[in-house]
Amino acid sequence: MTTTATPSVRTATRPLEDVFVMDSTVHGYNTTRENHTPGPFRERVGMQLSQMLIDGHQNLVPDGDPKWTLSKERFRRGADPELLGRALFHESDTDVCVYHGIPLYGIYRDGGSPLWVGKAMRERWPGRVALYGPVSPWEPGAVEEVDRLLDEDEVVGIKMYPMDIIRGEIHSYRLDDPEIAYPILERIQQRGIKVVATHKAMPQGQVPSEPFAPWDVAGAASTFPDLTFEIVHGGIAFLEETAWQIQRFPNVAVNLEQSSAILMIRQPTRFAHLLGQLLFWGGEDRIFWSSGAIGRHPQPFLERFWQFEIPERMQEEFGYPPLTEEVKRKILGLNHARLLGWDVDQVRSGLAADSIGLTKELDEPWSAA
Repeated sequence: MTTTATPSVRTATRPLEDVFVMDSTVHGYNTTRENHTPGPFRERVGMQLSQMLIDGHQNLVPDGDPKWTLSKERFRRGADPELLGRALFHESDTDVCVYHGIPLYGIYRDGGSPLWVGKAMRERWPGRVALYGPVSPWEPGAVEEVDRLLDEDEVVGIKMYPMDIIRGEIHSYRLDDPEIAYPILERIQQRGIKVVATHKAMPQGQVPSEPFAPWDVAGAASTFPDLTFEIVHGGIAFLEETAWQIQRFPNVAVNLEQSSAILMIRQPTRFAHLLGQLLFWGGEDRIFWSSGAIGRHPQPFLERFWQFEIPERMQEEFGYPPLTEEVKRKILGLNHARLLGWDVDQVRSGLAADSIGLTKELDEPWSAA
């Protein structure tokens, strides 16, 4: 159920007004108890994952200011197009976003981030929302689901998760599995979809860590050179291997969802190492920005990233390249737009004339809550 936003007070000008910003992963989480897939183990994992997401939202508070957070109950009911869309477009400098559906049907009845939210956002804010459709190899007709997502939902990419709870047990697979993954990847490639986003680095609650390592991306990238494999949460764990994937495979990209959250826990050195290694090994054109909304409000993360620099001492000691304004602009939107074949000037021209493009100020955070 969506909410209707009431008029809110304009509070700030847009500090990144001349920067094209594309949030490459946004979710409308539905982690309410009634959405948990029945079964003791499934419900336990669902509660763990729900609490992990809530903790990440409420503990990474910019400057400790509560205006940037939602209540626990409101966060659990984050499958709300108006809440998410207003946070992105009316309350932040984000121009466009990619909504990711989640295929965790063994944990949440609707997968956890239902695609209908992104479709409603796309209708509400034309030209500002693209979709990645969720595909699970354990659901009947997974290969045919690729066709349906493309033909009916008009997705621009596919989102896959390496683990789920199937018949009460943990099941995982690798992207380089010829029997499980390759038939899906073959259909994606046949249909001309360019991007496969794979959830990595962050386990879904108290489950094994192995499925979330990026080892399997290499085999898939080698076998399917016409697909780009987008490592979501790249670098927050397995940083060196992720950087080597960038160096070895021109069709591997890194999405900074959750990785960007390091900026909010005041660990600039750690974030500088993360970004520095990815840039050092050739990632300048294949790093995608993400705030992780609705997991957190996008605006303070955008502002902090725009102000961030890799310290000169770290450039000298580790050989990291400088994080110039040109590189920031690539990461914040130009890289992902290029991969999808978008003409950014044309996109921005179309957006400039809508109600958001004509507005020079931002609304209060979570104005639809």
